Amino acid sequence: MSGNESSIVQFDNVGLRYGTDREVLSDVSFTLYPGSFYFLTGASGAGKTSLLRLLYLAQRPSRGIIRMFGTDIITEPRGNLPSFRRRIGVVFQDFRLVQHLSAFDNIALPLRVAGVPENEVERPVADMLDWVGLDHRADARPATLSGGEQQRVAIARAVIARPEILVADEPTGNVDPEMAVKLLRLFEALNRLGTTVVVATHDVHLLKKVPDSLIMRLDKGRLSDPTGALRYPPRRDLRQDAGA
Repeated sequence: MSGNESSIVQFDNVGLRYGTDREVLSDVSFTLYPGSFYFLTGASGAGKTSLLRLLYLAQRPSRGIIRMFGTDIITEPRGNLPSFRRRIGVVFQDFRLVQHLSAFDNIALPLRVAGVPENEVERPVADMLDWVGLDHRADARPATLSGGEQQRVAIARAVIARPEILVADEPTGNVDPEMAVKLLRLFEALNRLGTTVVVATHDVHLLKKVPDSLIMRLDKGRLSDPTGALRYPPRRDLRQDAGA
């Protein structure tokens, strides 16, 4: 795969194995474009979580090439990776909220880790709580929140720093169908602001809920391309380019 300056992520013949086991991902190649919305789907055990771990730089591949933000991540020194991770928001399937912190402080965590002055933290966190409909639960700790509320806190934490890429692993798996649609609408709103969104899901009914989304399908560790998402920029991007 040749370099593409308009892409935000490129995988080229990537393989991943854990230890001496067989590969869980084999010859995975795709390109993600800025401001696009992707669903990553496939049966349980297809390799979705493993692929997402590569995307948010929690795992290095066993082989192949990964370029992110124009940089070869494989050859990049490990000490430089945190600066790349700060450009990626992650919504984990199990939320991973800090139990002794309030909803406010969980959401504020990425800003504080990045060294944002405390007097510049309160307003964006308050705005984010309002955005996810939890302004009345700012002081609540995770144990007192419902599953859907915890998920919304996790999403707010993931997007508070306006990441260039948002990666979500089965974000609707622990909520009812009505809440699942509401969460997708939050992802769409972020996507409209320019963030590239990748949502892993096994729920095929969700795939039609975002009309402009593109579908990446994993089957036994191999990626298929039912919408042409992996080879070409989305048509809406091409229209924007033509009108620029």
